[in-house]
Amino acid sequence: MDVEGDRASVQIGGADLSQLVGRNGEVLEALQELTRLAVYRETGERSRLMLDVGGHRAEQRTRLVAIAEKSIAAVRESGESVSLEPMSAFERKVVHDAVAAAGLTSESEGAEPKRYVVILPA
Repeated sequence: MDVEGDRASVQIGGADLSQLVGRNGEVLEALQELTRLAVYRETGERSRLMLDVGGHRAEQRTRLVAIAEKSIAAVRESGESVSLEPMSAFERKVVHDAVAAAGLTSESEGAEPKRYVVILPA
């Protein structure tokens, strides 16, 4: 367990944990939400807890930052906004953070489960 900013981060490691991640991380998302609900039930306070199983989220973050950087370069080169594929809330947050770090702005558009990020020119 670790703390990143104001968010608790819990990493679960071990042998084959693929069943705890599920296809495209669906099981991991559900486990994270159940963990947040359990924390809320015990404390009465909403948690921003981040759960990672077998390094799945860490790998996902690396991949998403690369996508964001490529898209940021395209926005800077063309001067036009770029819309990304639909993403989960976690994925969108990673992209928004990368865009902000690059000095640009982004926003989420659409409705779940097809909500996506649009990167805007400066």
